[in-house]
Amino acid sequence: MKIMDFLSKKAVVTDLKSTKKEDILRELVDALVSAGEVEKRHRNKIIDALMAREVLGSTAIGQGVGIPHAKCDCIKKLVATFGLSRKGVNFDSLDGEPVYIFFLLLAPADSAGPHLKALARVSRLLKDKYFRDSLRQCQDERSIIKIITQEDERKI
Repeated sequence: MKIMDFLSKKAVVTDLKSTKKEDILRELVDALVSAGEVEKRHRNKIIDALMAREVLGSTAIGQGVGIPHAKCDCIKKLVATFGLSRKGVNFDSLDGEPVYIFFLLLAPADSAGPHLKALARVSRLLKDKYFRDSLRQCQDERSIIKIITQEDERKI
């Protein structure tokens, strides 16, 4: 499974403005709404699902990375957005560090397999320090997509 199979190119945010967890989730979901990946009428339901998942335990896995995710019956196919915070966000990370790189994943309620594969794929790639550093240095959507595409080709 490649990240570019489910990452919405139109929902890449290179400069997240929010500084709080719920606001970051709103900003990322809004990017998916703007990209036409999710319906605006489902926005609050999706944010609620993401926040409910955060209550179970933070999806910030450390090393400046957060992978918020949720399953929702209003989602028809696996979809993701990418966001970059220049300042870093307190996201209750496992290592206590701010989060700069966000991959938000949404999956249909009945899709355990693809959802877990996508999570595993994203977290595996983000363990690579060079990959993380390269993403953080990007200034525009095209360079982010290029780096992710290159990494997809290299590590399948």
